[in-house]
Amino acid sequence: MTAPARTQKQRRDEAESALLNAAAELVAAQGLRALTLARVGERAGYSRGLVTHYFGSKQALVERLARAAQSGFVPGLDGLPPGLDRLLRLIDGYLAQQAKHARPLNRAFLILWMEAATSPDLAPLFRDRTEAFRADLREDLTAGIADGTIRPGLPLDETTAAIVAQLRGLALQSLVDPDSALVHVHDMRAYLTDHWRRALTRE
Repeated sequence: MTAPARTQKQRRDEAESALLNAAAELVAAQGLRALTLARVGERAGYSRGLVTHYFGSKQALVERLARAAQSGFVPGLDGLPPGLDRLLRLIDGYLAQQAKHARPLNRAFLILWMEAATSPDLAPLFRDRTEAFRADLREDLTAGIADGTIRPGLPLDETTAAIVAQLRGLALQSLVDPDSALVHVHDMRAYLTDHWRRALTRE
């Protein structure tokens, strides 16, 4: 039986996903300087013209890549209600994604985040991405305080900043030295999840 023809939207979604994956692989392997529209198209098996048609410019492609990477950084959270449980699953899941062979999309996000420190083009985007991350954490903290699973009086801004710093710091260490036992993030999962459970719930 002949498979039904793909719709235009399906073809577009598949092409866009392939192009974003190709861009992530280039950035993960060689950094932002390696990223050109032509190389992305070649790696994905499409023309440079199609990359330009979908994204318009390298900057727009990088912005789309950063949003795609962050939105899927920790799978399995969709549908979970805000609160302590989702926050702890996020912490554990974030670290679980940082194995030695982490997805190119995850590696690319972290590399772009590092490059944002010296790039006036990237800095505003990654300030927004960091604030979006902290907003998700604040939602969990606020819900946990409301339902009594997180202690009241918690300083939300300081807590969200500390969680982001810990998670991204460990992830970056794993990129720089993936073989070192000192930064082996899988060994940190239970420790850090338990640390935040105790920090957020103690009287």
